Amino acid sequence: MRTVQELFDKLASICISPGYVHAIAYLCLRDTMISYSGEMKTEDMQHLYSGKQLIRTEISVLIGLMIKHDIDYNIPTPQILEEYVETTDSLLVQIHDAMSASISDGLDSKKLADKDFNPFTSGAVLREPIFYGAESAYGFQYRDFSTAKYGRDDQWLVENKGFSIQAARNVVYAISRLRDEKSGPMLQALRKALENAGMFLPGNTFTAQEIADYAHMDLAIVERILVAFAVPQSARNEQFKALLDFNISNAHPLIFTPDGKYLLFHICSLAEALYEAPFYWMIDDKNYVSTAMRNRGLFTEQFAAKRLSQVFGEKNVLSNIDIFESKGTKLGEIDVLVLFGNRALILQAKSKRLTLEARSGNDLKIRDDFKKSIQDSSDQAYHCAQLMEDGKCLFKDASGNIVSLPRDLKRIYILCLISDHYPALSFQVLQFLKYTPTAKISPPFVMNVFTLDAMTEMLSSPLHLLSYVDRRTGYPDKILASDELTVLSHHLKQNLWLDDEYIMLNLHDDISADLDKAMLVRREGIPGKDTPDGILTWFPATTLGRMLKAIEARSDPAIVDLGFMLLTLSEDTVNDISAIIDLITERAIADGKNHSTHGTDRGRTGLTIHCNDDLIEIARPRLQNHCYARKYTEHAQTWFGVCLRPRDQALRFGINLDFPWEQSDAMDLRTKAMEKPSK
Repeated sequence: MRTVQELFDKLASICISPGYVHAIAYLCLRDTMISYSGEMKTEDMQHLYSGKQLIRTEISVLIGLMIKHDIDYNIPTPQILEEYVETTDSLLVQIHDAMSASISDGLDSKKLADKDFNPFTSGAVLREPIFYGAESAYGFQYRDFSTAKYGRDDQWLVENKGFSIQAARNVVYAISRLRDEKSGPMLQALRKALENAGMFLPGNTFTAQEIADYAHMDLAIVERILVAFAVPQSARNEQFKALLDFNISNAHPLIFTPDGKYLLFHICSLAEALYEAPFYWMIDDKNYVSTAMRNRGLFTEQFAAKRLSQVFGEKNVLSNIDIFESKGTKLGEIDVLVLFGNRALILQAKSKRLTLEARSGNDLKIRDDFKKSIQDSSDQAYHCAQLMEDGKCLFKDASGNIVSLPRDLKRIYILCLISDHYPALSFQVLQFLKYTPTAKISPPFVMNVFTLDAMTEMLSSPLHLLSYVDRRTGYPDKILASDELTVLSHHLKQNLWLDDEYIMLNLHDDISADLDKAMLVRREGIPGKDTPDGILTWFPATTLGRMLKAIEARSDPAIVDLGFMLLTLSEDTVNDISAIIDLITERAIADGKNHSTHGTDRGRTGLTIHCNDDLIEIARPRLQNHCYARKYTEHAQTWFGVCLRPRDQALRFGINLDFPWEQSDAMDLRTKAMEKPSK
């Protein structure tokens, strides 16, 4: 088998062939375009996850190799174009195979004999998931988040580049929409295979005047923006000599054409450059680098606080919380703290990203980057969580006011947030992250701002979001997925749950299609369903769904845990319990008496529901005594009880019992005649 470098060099010779630019245009159309009629459906996107299509990193390699020489725009014959495409596909498959094979070639048999040796932490192994890993962000996220990321740097951008970040965002948006409008003729050409080789490139080109007219912007500003993201005409990408070297086409995805137009193959590449490149422009300015670094950190923290506030409400989301011991010594700082019921969520933000040396497989740089961006964040969060768990420190907000923590916190969740795309993040977390969870402190949940955005968009209620965080952190080493968006999509469809008998859940990238489509509908205005069929569609329409809303509105620790339990139930179980509640409320209305029902997951938890209008002084102790008895007969660790009002099924109050089961002669006698509850 030829080496990766040998295959790369062979590919390089193909990419500078006459008219090869048309082959790249065809490959982009074939492997990135989504075609639909009427409303977009999930199946319209499935070809993007077939494993046969080229991914964006591969397309970028082709572009980077092509621009190493002057581009030949002559239109090849259909036969030559077909040869280019087939050769390119074959070489890229061989490169992937060679990279995968080099993993086993680099393993030492002596090391493999060591039970503590983990082969998945070596650079040779990590190069493959880093290069071939799934996209962790949507193009519209890169585009739209850029204004918040660089809003504080606008003065520098205007003075040094001649345009604001909002103007740059608007240009990227206009290019995206104009390309969509031009896609019709290209799709028609694609249906005719390679018969008309010249039809694939025009939809990827545009003039500055077209964009200025489309965006209703000043032509001079548009030109300055386009030039900033275009490959300099004198550049030949000389440093791009190996697959994982710096490729100028990633930072400058636009290409000048001989007829005065601009060429763009992949809109997501331009959106990502908009999100990332301005930071590197600014840190080249020695007088501004410290300000740029500070603003980058502020963006990550404030982005997180804003997104979480949309779910939990501003009063429950606090930023920059300082932790002091009794003598006034500062012991730690929390970037963002969320308090809800008997739960707390500690978020630590970092802006360090995976460097080029690490992407190339440098073991030391991979570990160093991970430590600075993920491990340090996790360690800081755990330190703050331990201080919170001890209960001996003072927590103060940025104004010096004391923050009152909930009594008897049941769970403290750790979120580690980074601001950029970090290739193979989930895989690296499995291999490198060190932590020691406790009965109260969860394993860390590591994500980027794009995942947090999608989570808060789709799981927009406190219980839904916290329940997902609780479940996701409950399986820290049992879920294998190329990206967290895939796990979230699976949860929306299937309700994330793993029985103890399973040691691993492997999720394929195509699972994310449901979430991808929903986000496109919500953010880009694509016609289609904005919510995947699953937990967000069937649960709210049920009686239990209405009960869940009442629990969220109260955030009462006594019943928040009930909300968590309800969200673990299957669709059939939810419907069955809802039907039974409807039945007992009808009976309570008819005869004015108290009616009850019980359900149990033997050995774990159970639920007793009373339905009456009795005085609280009568109804509460009756429900509590009933729950104690049921919990005892079922040998359960926890038991929940709720009392509903018959006429509208409104939640009156709730009870939560959580303590180990112990045999009692008195309880044996008391529960001797009790009937068994239904499953």
